Amino acid sequence: MMTKRKTAIIGGGLAGSEAAWQLAGRGSRVTIFEMKPRVFSPAHASGHLAELVCSNSFRSADTLSAVGLLKEEMRSLGSLVMQAADETRVPAGKALAVDRDRFAASVTSRLEGLPEVNIVRQEIQGLDDPALTGFDRVIIAAGPLAGASLTRSLLKAIGGQELFFYDAIAPIVSADSLDMDQLFWASRYDPESSDYLNSPLDKGQYLALRQALLDGEAVEIKACESPRHFEGCLPVEVLAERGEQTLAFGPLKPVGLTDPGTGKRPFAVVQLRPENREKTLFNLVGFQTRLKHGEQLRAFRLIPGLENARFARLGSMHRNTFVNAPKVLKPDLELKQAENIYLAGQITGVEGYVESSACGLWLGLHLAGLDRGRSPGLPPQETVLGGLLGHLQSESTDFQPMNVNFGLLPELNIRAKKNRRKELYVERAREARQRWRAGFSQARDQDHAERRDL
Repeated sequence: MMTKRKTAIIGGGLAGSEAAWQLAGRGSRVTIFEMKPRVFSPAHASGHLAELVCSNSFRSADTLSAVGLLKEEMRSLGSLVMQAADETRVPAGKALAVDRDRFAASVTSRLEGLPEVNIVRQEIQGLDDPALTGFDRVIIAAGPLAGASLTRSLLKAIGGQELFFYDAIAPIVSADSLDMDQLFWASRYDPESSDYLNSPLDKGQYLALRQALLDGEAVEIKACESPRHFEGCLPVEVLAERGEQTLAFGPLKPVGLTDPGTGKRPFAVVQLRPENREKTLFNLVGFQTRLKHGEQLRAFRLIPGLENARFARLGSMHRNTFVNAPKVLKPDLELKQAENIYLAGQITGVEGYVESSACGLWLGLHLAGLDRGRSPGLPPQETVLGGLLGHLQSESTDFQPMNVNFGLLPELNIRAKKNRRKELYVERAREARQRWRAGFSQARDQDHAERRDL
């Protein structure tokens, strides 16, 4: 029989929303405490749940990539985030990108429509906050921008040192301020589509842009904190510092693109990805930055077609907080030092929209299962979700946030070419997922039968 436990979720971001959806969908009562719109972090602007503060892309949709396969696994488990993302998708070649406002509105409305979910617009100050009285367990899904008071309370509970890195946001530009005569539509890896706007640069334009990035004054980092960036989302000016050709072989690589004006491959290309279905806003792909706003305007208006660009949002940098998961979390994401306190999302040490959502999804499934005495257990290590959760138990002298990748999965122990190896990882992951799903689906069916007999 079902045990009626009440769950408080601190934070209505991707992980918190996904956990609430999984719990409520199985009859568990959930209260989401979301501080917006009463209080906003430096990176948030909307009152909706599941607001995307960086890119509007969920990265590759190709199931031969680890993140694409993770999306497939999430869809098979009834993911709220994937449902909303598919519903609000915008063209982005082989990537899954969304209209961020419609996406957040979709997640919010779906959760508001569930009778098992109560959304309270209130900032939780700490684990001893009176608002948490009466709840059987608490999920901290406040994200990497958790409020200072809550963060201090969490650090006190785990008795450990805070970990952090800096994350940067790319600018967004208004389409009607662009010079379309200098731009062309194309997709780098999908010649059949034309989902991106492209600004071609010759060598002189590229070097001028790089120099402007090098000369630009950046936002200062506090003296007590080291400038530690997540390697997968480096500020564009940091990439520029690494060498003259680093940008040309990185976010500005011209591979797969031909300038229709010249019929040739440009020296470098700046890509702009649609932010919404109407294509009235575009994100500068790979141009996350910590430059001061005036420096951004000076540098980015050197890009052909952006000379008179009007920026709906300039780039910025914010501090992301995460815990040393292998030391402070049990395999089921419960704090070792505090019973019935769980963590979900980026604060655990997973990195990325999809990874954070997947973390919350599994925790919601697990806790809903505990309410029935039948948790699905951890997914097999051969699945991408299992590999991601396994990362949170892999002790390291320098634990760092991690995007999902096939390196998190057990070795194949088979010699094969690179593309074939990906196929083998995918085939093995799907087989492992089917066995795992069959096990807890059988338990769920038995639970339903028992409830009918009551």
